[in-house]
Amino acid sequence: MNDINNTFMISRRLHSSMDLDDTDRAIIKCLESDARMSLRSVAETIGVSLGTVSNRLRRLESSGVVTGYTIRLDAEKAGWGLTVVVGLRIEKGRLLELQRRIAEDHRVLGVYDVTGDFDSMVVARAVDRGDLDDLSKTVLSLDGISRSVTHFVLNTVKEKSTSIPEN
Repeated sequence: MNDINNTFMISRRLHSSMDLDDTDRAIIKCLESDARMSLRSVAETIGVSLGTVSNRLRRLESSGVVTGYTIRLDAEKAGWGLTVVVGLRIEKGRLLELQRRIAEDHRVLGVYDVTGDFDSMVVARAVDRGDLDDLSKTVLSLDGISRSVTHFVLNTVKEKSTSIPEN
């Protein structure tokens, strides 16, 4: 049974990822640094034709490697005064239901299944202590959550969206 599970997981990884070559990686890196960069500028920066960039980007989008384009905000300047990381213990059989409900809140940035002492970790932002109090009492203490431990982020050393792995 274990060999079947291992084969399935390896097969799933192979089919869920796409082989990226140096040109794909260069396109992605350009757009990571400036998602508003024109395709012409990307082509000039990496030394390929506009058609190549356009075709590659379309393929990256249709395969799901590129899922969208966004802006980066300074959280504090945008009005988010607090960032928290919360560990949750969730009653057996309720994990997915509660994770979905937690993920619906606009203050929640990420909800993760994890190993270790907790069943789930949540990364969230709050405007102030009152907003965090509301988040804690309405979202992070839903029926089915047996324990939560909230960690305040004191200083952000590095924060970025997912990037492509290095070769």
